[in-house]
Amino acid sequence: MRLQREVTIALVVILSLSVRLKAQLQVGFYANTCPQAEFIVRSEVQRALSGNAGLGAGLVRMHFHDCFVRGCDGSVLIDSTSSNTAEKDSPINNPSLRGFEVIDNAKTRLEAACSGVVSCADILAFAARDSVAWTGGFRYQVPAGRRDGRVSLSSDTFTNLPGPSLGVSQLTQSFANKGLTQDEMVTLSGAHTLGRSHCTSFSNRLYSFNSTVSQDPTLDPTYAAFLKRQCPQGSNDTSLVVPMDPGSPTRFDASYYNNIIANRGLFTSDQSLGSDSGTSSQVRANAFNGGLWKSKFSQAMVKMGKIGVLTGSDGEIRKNCRVIN
Repeated sequence: MRLQREVTIALVVILSLSVRLKAQLQVGFYANTCPQAEFIVRSEVQRALSGNAGLGAGLVRMHFHDCFVRGCDGSVLIDSTSSNTAEKDSPINNPSLRGFEVIDNAKTRLEAACSGVVSCADILAFAARDSVAWTGGFRYQVPAGRRDGRVSLSSDTFTNLPGPSLGVSQLTQSFANKGLTQDEMVTLSGAHTLGRSHCTSFSNRLYSFNSTVSQDPTLDPTYAAFLKRQCPQGSNDTSLVVPMDPGSPTRFDASYYNNIIANRGLFTSDQSLGSDSGTSSQVRANAFNGGLWKSKFSQAMVKMGKIGVLTGSDGEIRKNCRVIN
């Protein structure tokens, strides 16, 4: 009985180890099966951003929104059908997410070069990295080997993606739910140095903050006046957008943190980082040492890119990133 018990324990340990090894991603995963994979993705990203630099922000945000919903499985890329509203068509993602055509173009080239090998989830992780590098951040190595998920539900976005009105404690919990620390939350929030936002995401800070005051008193008055000119009260134009970082909306730099220090964080979630005792020191450290922040950002992106990944025989490798095989 003792020998049988020891053998059973040994088998459980081996099985547990094999599962952990199976779940590991690897740098250079496609070196033998599709050696041009990362070059192809990078060239498509560079071509797209050369024509529209704002797409860099879209691809970084898309990777984040993919990983926080069902893990980094490319489910944000799946199109809706007559019987299912997919993640990309959630009000949280549509019309704000952009850059899907960049992933499509890279996938088309990859299928021609090595059919059925490179997952859409990995393409998205590579594209986010290449967008960071192209806009001025550090180029980091991306462990690959993700497989694509077969489920994409709009309803999942509401419970998994942190909104622009959250405070620090809510943000910290949201990221902790995905295995990320508060420092990594502050670090990854710096991605808001890129891109734009629809007025509807922050207009309450300008016109209907609370029952006492209409304008958020923590918002710099000059900045508030600028935002009001861009987002007139009562406008029915849902396409109105403003740059997240007016000074350098297409450059990956630490000015996002300087904006927070100057009370010019666009979202409540941004500005709350500067007023909370637990995060304000991190905001200042990132503002004063942009190189250190870029290094931390790269590390945090690699960690985020491992959330809930499918590997081995799980999931699939989609032929078309928009359609489940």
